Amino acid sequence: DLRETSGFELNRENPWFVLFEKQLKLYKKAAEGKFGISHFILINGLNFLFEIRGATDTYYDVLENPVLTRSVMEFSYKLNVWVQETFFNRIGLYDGGTCSNMAQWIPGRIVSESVDPFHLTSAGMFEEWGRSPIEKVFAHFDGGIIHIHTNGYHLLSNAADIKGLKCIYMVDEDFGTQAYERICELDSKRKSIPLSLSIPWDIFKAKLDKKELPPNILYNVSGVPDVKQANTLMQEVWGYRA
Repeated sequence: DLRETSGFELNRENPWFVLFEKQLKLYKKAAEGKFGISHFILINGLNFLFEIRGATDTYYDVLENPVLTRSVMEFSYKLNVWVQETFFNRIGLYDGGTCSNMAQWIPGRIVSESVDPFHLTSAGMFEEWGRSPIEKVFAHFDGGIIHIHTNGYHLLSNAADIKGLKCIYMVDEDFGTQAYERICELDSKRKSIPLSLSIPWDIFKAKLDKKELPPNILYNVSGVPDVKQANTLMQEVWGYRA
C-alpha cells in the first residue's frame, strides 16, 4: 500500500546500510593506487516506486494518487542523496573526478541517474514526472549522467536539455537496431550533449576511414584484434576530423 511509505526513515543501523559501508571500506582498500571505483546508479523518483510497488502500480499511482506519489519521490531523493554522499565520503574522487561504468571518468562528484520508467511513456510524461527530480539531484552534486535504452530513443531530445547533464550512455538491446546503426539520427537529437555508445571494431575502423563518425562521442570499441592494432589505430583517432 502506497500509504505505508509514510513510515519510511533513514536508518544508519539498517543492516544493508552497514553492509554497504563495509563494502565501500573494503573496495577502497583493495583499489588504492591500482584502479578507480565506479559510481553506481541512483534508484530515485519513479525508479524508487518501481522497486517498491512494481511498474504497473506505479503508473496507476501517478494517475490516481499524484500527491502521495510525489511525497514518496521526495523521500527517495533524501535516501539517494544520503547513499551517494556516503559513497563519495568513503571513496573520494579519482584524480579530481568520478569513475563511471558508463562514461569512464568525469570531473567532479558525478551521479548516475535513470529515465527507465519513461521508456514506456510519452516524452510529455517525462517532462511532468522525470525532469525535476533528476535536475534536483544533479544540482546537489556536480551534475550527472543518464542512460537510454533502445526503446527510449524518443526521449533523447528532451533528455538532452536536462540541467547538469554531462553525458548520455546509449544502451544496446538484443531487440531493435544498435545505437551505432542510428548514429546520424542520435547525433541530430542530442544537441551538444556527449554520447557514449558501443561499436564493433571493423565498423568503427570503416567509419573512421570514411570520416563518418560524428565527434563528441565516446566510442566503446568491441572486438579489438590486439593491443598493437589498437595503438596503431589510435594514431588516426587523435588526428581525426569528421
